[in-house]
Amino acid sequence: MTLGSMISRARKDASFSIEDLASLTNLRTALLREIEENDFSHCGGDTYARGHVRNIARKLGANEAEFLRVFEEEQASVKRTMQELLIENNIMRKAKDKRKISLKTLLLISVISLALAAVAQIIISNISIDEVASPTVSASPTVSASPTVQNSYSTGIGVEVVLRAAREKSWLFVSDASGRTLFSGVISQGSTLKFTTDVRLDLKVGNAGGVDLQVNGNKMASIGANGAVVSVSYGVDS
Repeated sequence: MTLGSMISRARKDASFSIEDLASLTNLRTALLREIEENDFSHCGGDTYARGHVRNIARKLGANEAEFLRVFEEEQASVKRTMQELLIENNIMRKAKDKRKISLKTLLLISVISLALAAVAQIIISNISIDEVASPTVSASPTVSASPTVQNSYSTGIGVEVVLRAAREKSWLFVSDASGRTLFSGVISQGSTLKFTTDVRLDLKVGNAGGVDLQVNGNKMASIGANGAVVSVSYGVDS
């Protein structure tokens, strides 16, 4: 006879219902039914299970020692790993089941990774192309019979600006409509620079009174006083 059937018989002999026994022992009726079916898995471990068995035996006036002896014999026959025993006695938490990743998910991750790699490669390639095509615009120096050297910087044809540091040196920054830098630095007194592009040229001159400008073949009026920092833009119709 199992311990569960012994408890069930003792309860019936005492003329107690499950609800009566639950009220006497302060245990849930569902747990008592499981115990009478010899299921102690929800007792919280052997220590708590022994306490429940002892409590039930006392309330039913049954042989407490006999109940505990049968419990030990039955539960000892169930082999448990050390980890299960630790978990059962609340010493160790039960590890959560590892989430399994489906083949479909792995394939999706692989496709996304390849797509991201492709996009990154395209971006890097475009940056490399822009770096080659934009900031460093080669100058073609032309040496004349005079000491003045004229350098030409071009990213297209349509707008032409010739700048000469006629009176004083000046700091100069020149870029085209797409933001590409054609020149950044100091032009010495007496030097002449020529810039051409297809849409627009943007100039920032650090000493406006020291330079002369010629735009699309036309001489321009002074753009500012000595020491003045001036920004100007010239297009095809300038």
